Amino acid sequence: MAEVKTRRGEYTESTRRALLDAASRLFTERGFAKTSLDDVAADARVTKGAIYHHFSSKTGLFEVLFDELELTENTAARAAFEAQSDPGLGALAALDQFLLACCEPVYGAIVFREAPVALGWDGWRRCEEKYSYALLDDLIAGMVDGGMIPASMRTEATVTVAFGMLGAAGQLLARTPPEDRERVRGECRVPFVALLAGMSSSTHS
Repeated sequence: MAEVKTRRGEYTESTRRALLDAASRLFTERGFAKTSLDDVAADARVTKGAIYHHFSSKTGLFEVLFDELELTENTAARAAFEAQSDPGLGALAALDQFLLACCEPVYGAIVFREAPVALGWDGWRRCEEKYSYALLDDLIAGMVDGGMIPASMRTEATVTVAFGMLGAAGQLLARTPPEDRERVRGECRVPFVALLAGMSSSTHS
């Protein structure tokens, strides 16, 4: 009996994974608005009813996919920061990880191009606050602890401005043609480096 349940669980998980993979492909290629649940079911080779077994709606499916992508990326950015003993180098490593992710077709399309459509602008911002905003707050705290920037700069305003810059960079890279993304990624890095340098210099002024 236990083996039957295990097989059933494996099938359920494989179906859920197939639906998320299909949604990822279709939302990236066609966009959220032009993709129906029938399209997702056909691509995953399951019934439409199987979608509702796992997800409440098309928006619910999108939210799970969004959370999965953001959790993976935020984990990678935090690891990049923590791998450096110098908090300034760590912040730049986390930034580079983020900008590289934004150049990836699926992450850029889902998180920065389609999410404002699927979730609404306010909904997208709220979801991003769970990830990018929280990550930035932790990175700034790490730079304060490391003596790179003064404690007085760990404010809501500092995090919000940096958060806005990240979102703008992500949206720019998401709509940039693939052949130009490497150049634009380098251009996006410049203002962040200047911001970090300015914040660091205030410690010694």
